[in-house]
Amino acid sequence: MENEDTLASTRGRETALACVRAGIDAARPGHVVTESVRLDGDRLHVADATYDLTGVDRIVAVGGGKAADGVADALETVLGDRLSAGAVVTPEPSEGKRIERLQGDHPVPSQAGVDGTERIHDLVADADERTLVIAIITGGGSALLPAPADGISLDDLQTTTDALLDAGAEIGALNAVRKHLSTLKGGGLADLASPATVVSLAFSDVVGNDLSVIASGPTAPDESTYAEALEVLERYGVDPPAAVRERLEAGAAGDLPETPGPDDPVFDRVTNHVLADGFTAIEAAREVAADRGYDTCVLSSSVRGEAREAALTHVAVAEEVGATGNPISGPAVVLSGGEATVTVRGDGEGGPNAEFALAAAIELPEDATLACVDTDGRDGSSDFAGAVVDSDTVEDAKAARAALDSSDAYGYLDGHSIISTGATGTNVNDLRVLVVE
Repeated sequence: MENEDTLASTRGRETALACVRAGIDAARPGHVVTESVRLDGDRLHVADATYDLTGVDRIVAVGGGKAADGVADALETVLGDRLSAGAVVTPEPSEGKRIERLQGDHPVPSQAGVDGTERIHDLVADADERTLVIAIITGGGSALLPAPADGISLDDLQTTTDALLDAGAEIGALNAVRKHLSTLKGGGLADLASPATVVSLAFSDVVGNDLSVIASGPTAPDESTYAEALEVLERYGVDPPAAVRERLEAGAAGDLPETPGPDDPVFDRVTNHVLADGFTAIEAAREVAADRGYDTCVLSSSVRGEAREAALTHVAVAEEVGATGNPISGPAVVLSGGEATVTVRGDGEGGPNAEFALAAAIELPEDATLACVDTDGRDGSSDFAGAVVDSDTVEDAKAARAALDSSDAYGYLDGHSIISTGATGTNVNDLRVLVVE
């Protein structure tokens, strides 16, 4: 953390930040891939599965997302010269040896991402039965791997994505729309790679690890429909560009083929592995807390909904720990993960973790500290990871509530509360650490 010395002003804050650091480190691709993937002669071991490479002529690694660069680095180390080629699209690409690193943008897709996705298309399009495609699927891949469908422009994708984000759409709803406006999402990469063997390595930033939602499921069957995509637009009050509505309406009317579903034969040679998720970070944070002498409790790894509302639940837990010793007695560390969302109400700079932290800070009891971060180091569209707060953070509750009402949590928290990490190279969603002394 770039400003940890300033932030760690109390024992509770220092503990919360140590837990956050451990959680992010545990989810870094270098550590995760090294633990999960190894090559033993002509056998490739991925988690509990083994793949025979004696019939494989080419191994190609493709994909994208915020953790894709680190996964690519680790795969180059593990596979060495068995790796034939590859390309990943990521926000901050490095220099690769065998896997090309291509620039993309998040959370709104860009032309650079379109160009990178076309390179992936070129690498996979000629795959045959003697090709092994390793698909690198990590959070952020939906925006970083845009491949506009026929009749849809990049501007159409950008406008629709922006509107849904501003409306507070949760990731599953957002991706139901994006799958039906793109060619690689919703099982499209598996379809393109068929009849190759496809092994996907996924880093989940999705509550419940739904493979069809992580990066919009390039290698997973899709059960969402054009009609459901239209319903999402209606639910969030989004009026999309005409081309978007026309395509979704045509699909709902049966004039366009649906994305491949669970019974589609393109998935006969596809295996998906979730190598890291939100619980990876939570478990590492819990170990640090226990080593420091705290009782620990995982509240949930699936917290979702409006950030300011979920924050009050965490405040209630802090109050209960202090008053009754339930669900555990203090000193205690209560952990949660998931993905909170924010409905944008003003022009301020405040992501869901900042809003979560500020809403909690207004109500936190004495001796309670709360750290909230997005493990990718980018909270919403901000340049910060999140914030750490305690009962002394808010001196003027009226001003804090005004900041929340204008979506300007970071504006209020600027100074000794904002956690700044830069891009962490991983993405397993939000991590929250509640310390009650």
